[in-house]
Amino acid sequence: MANSRSALKRVRQNETRNARNTDLKTRVKTLRKKTLAAVEAGDKETAQKSLSGYAAVVDKAAKNNIFHKNKAANLKSKAAKAVKSVTA
Repeated sequence: MANSRSALKRVRQNETRNARNTDLKTRVKTLRKKTLAAVEAGDKETAQKSLSGYAAVVDKAAKNNIFHKNKAANLKSKAAKAVKSVTA
């Protein structure tokens, strides 16, 4: 366990940031599952709506350095490709 005041503060900060990052990662995974479920069901409208929400959350995660910007681009690209296959 940390002994100095600064080390204790760092532990508190890490716990807060870990919770925030975990929440955002969980939201990304959930929205990805929703988007892909809509694609599987063949629901074009729902898939497109969930894709826009998914892309927004992925961009926010990339902005906060939770994901690298290239990983965010890959995630969005794969989801868009799946949605496009439904619309075609």
